[in-house]
Amino acid sequence: MSDSQPQPPHSSGGSSGNSDGASTTDAATLLLCAARLTDGRIVDVRLSGGRIEAVGTAGSLSAVGARVDLAGHLLLPAPAEPHAHSDTALTADTGGPVSYGTEDVQRRTTEAALLQLGHGATALRSHVRIGDVQGLSSMEAVLQARRSLRGLADLTAVAVPRLLTGIAGADGLAMLRDAVKMGAGVVGGCPDLDPDPAGYTEAVLEVAAEHGCPVDLHTEGDDPARLARLAAMVGGLRPGVTIGPCAGISRLPLDAATRAAGQLAAAGVTVVCLPQGDCVGVERRGAGPAPVRLLRAAGVRVAAGSGALRDMANPVGRGDPLEAAYLLASQGGMRAPDAYGAVSSAARQAMGLPEVRVEAGFPAELLAVRGDRIAGVLSLAYSRVVIHRGRVVARTSAVREYCDSAAAVALDLPRQGRAGGPGP
Repeated sequence: MSDSQPQPPHSSGGSSGNSDGASTTDAATLLLCAARLTDGRIVDVRLSGGRIEAVGTAGSLSAVGARVDLAGHLLLPAPAEPHAHSDTALTADTGGPVSYGTEDVQRRTTEAALLQLGHGATALRSHVRIGDVQGLSSMEAVLQARRSLRGLADLTAVAVPRLLTGIAGADGLAMLRDAVKMGAGVVGGCPDLDPDPAGYTEAVLEVAAEHGCPVDLHTEGDDPARLARLAAMVGGLRPGVTIGPCAGISRLPLDAATRAAGQLAAAGVTVVCLPQGDCVGVERRGAGPAPVRLLRAAGVRVAAGSGALRDMANPVGRGDPLEAAYLLASQGGMRAPDAYGAVSSAARQAMGLPEVRVEAGFPAELLAVRGDRIAGVLSLAYSRVVIHRGRVVARTSAVREYCDSAAAVALDLPRQGRAGGPGP
């Protein structure tokens, strides 16, 4: 089961019958003009029915509907966010106890999703705590936000119980099953925080098997024996198993880390690292992100997420996939195209979403960023145009001007006061 299932088009006056489903596909065509591809070609791209209908040289395609001029922009598959915490997002500056009332969580979830959509993430997977004081109210709120975001972004909730073993875990296990029945699309949790991590994982796998759900677990990854048991338990399971942020693997001795990476690769586990910092699902240990180069060298599928968005785990978190890619390239030793792939194609694969390429027949989930190469885009990702299901759903425009100086004139830089207005 993927995070987002394709929805049939609505009839002109009907309803899909699935209030949690994605937006209906707009039948109108949209022509993206003069966009640059990563291979250097300048092309027109025609979108229709939520998919890419045609790609041709600039000026070669006709349009029945609207046009968007993407001259000066690099056109890329849209990022996806595989590891968000929308129920706690935007709480760093509350100045008091955080409210987990349904309306407050729904508002935070919606605002956080829109912020991340503006950065380019058209699909998001949000880990939602269940049990304890909030019970299922946070899950209910996130699912309500999911409905309100239809047509803008696809949001999937991961149910995250605290305890699943022993007498104390009985309620958590029942609540986990209820959360899936409510609409949680992924079964998750934090085995490290349970007195019996292996028992916790076994319980998660049991519920996931009952409902055919993917599994997405938090783990620090700093215990080689625990990682080995996890790999043995989940090896070959379908739908797939994702773990993260696994920052603790970077603190293991090299031989132990290499052995753990090989075990995860053999089990087919995907690791979602968080280059921008920690998240609320694991203890803060002061480590950097997971060792992506070591993991990738062992054959582990590695994706990258944003993690905390201005909450107690990261009060300045941006939730920006391009920043995550930038950090992988600048500090993680990855090539810029591979770093971008970690937040786009690899993230979509981790979430069970269809592959996106800028080619005819693929889903119209696209991001246009001002620039001509991926390295430059990751460095200065200011202006963005976000396309979801074949229509523009967000724009960010940035204008930089310099004072009317001799240096600006000599380099023909955009200058203040050109139109007769006063300079600084």
